[in-house]
Amino acid sequence: MHDATPSRRARQLRRVLVGCARMLALAAVLVWSAYPILLLVLGSLRLPRDIFSEQHLFVFTPTLQNYVNLWQRWPDFFHNLANSLLIALGATALTLVISFLAGYVYARRQGRWLTASAFFMILVRLLPPIVLTLPLFPAINWLMLNDTRTVLILLYCAFFLSLGTWIIKAFIDQLPIELEEAAAIDGSSQWQTLWHIILPLSHAGLIATAVFIMVFAWNDFLFAFIFTAVDAKTAPVVISEMVGAIDGVDWGILFAAATLQLLPILVFVLLVQKYLIAGLSAGASKG
Repeated sequence: MHDATPSRRARQLRRVLVGCARMLALAAVLVWSAYPILLLVLGSLRLPRDIFSEQHLFVFTPTLQNYVNLWQRWPDFFHNLANSLLIALGATALTLVISFLAGYVYARRQGRWLTASAFFMILVRLLPPIVLTLPLFPAINWLMLNDTRTVLILLYCAFFLSLGTWIIKAFIDQLPIELEEAAAIDGSSQWQTLWHIILPLSHAGLIATAVFIMVFAWNDFLFAFIFTAVDAKTAPVVISEMVGAIDGVDWGILFAAATLQLLPILVFVLLVQKYLIAGLSAGASKG
């Protein structure tokens, strides 16, 4: 009895120490990730001369002058921000439709050609984007798709199709085949089964896939820089032009533009983070 009490206390102390270590690690990650974002947002609300001032870093009178200057000096930025939104939504919708159908086929069918196509998709996904970009440039010019939203939607879809397919396949793998067999006995067609049974049960995988595509399409610079010029230019490209402006960098305007470009996707990720975690762990519990 006397020996059990110190042992129990030692286990309790160990659990407390482990919990404290985890909390400290979580706090360090939050500071590392959130602190630059906080400085960016606060900088957009300060006068340009005070952005890098160490005095009164968090105590100041907020102003929207930087956003007013952004509207006056870079009015096209808001059109480019709308381009980013339309392209991200279009790429996400197209990729989800194709990934869902492909993921179902890979989950429920087998064959040599399917296996070969799976390896091909993984191979393409492993290639650096710049390797695929340069050979595509002449073909896109020939198709007259350069400087259009369509070309970015197709490129983002192609780049993330393999990831979306495998995430959704992992979710469908966990669904018992007996559900589809019962639906078939009740007279349900293949498309009705997909729409009324498989789709609702795989919604977490679809949302997780949507998060990856939205974040990539919203923030992408490389494809947008190479394949757009004026009409389909996106917000990240315009922000890079602000950095390289001939008359110098207006840090207030730059911080305001970066804040407007960052906050929508940040809020989106925070709202669907539980589905993102489910997507990252998809298939982990499959026996």
